[in-house]
Amino acid sequence: MSNRKIYRKIAKENNTTIVEVKREMQMALEYGYKNPSNSIMKAHQNQVPHKGEIPTPEEFIAYVVDKIKKE
Repeated sequence: MSNRKIYRKIAKENNTTIVEVKREMQMALEYGYKNPSNSIMKAHQNQVPHKGEIPTPEEFIAYVVDKIKKE
């Protein structure tokens, strides 16, 4: 499933737009990365490949999809 389809499905289920879904995901990622609850959380965060300080929703989805495929 493509990222676009994932965003579309989430948007439809929550009666909102794709832009809003991406914005909310980015806000959640930023909050989580700036406020990790413990060192275990930080270690998991460090496993997600990202170019900037905080992963984009696309980077996070790619990581999660890859992790699921490997299970």
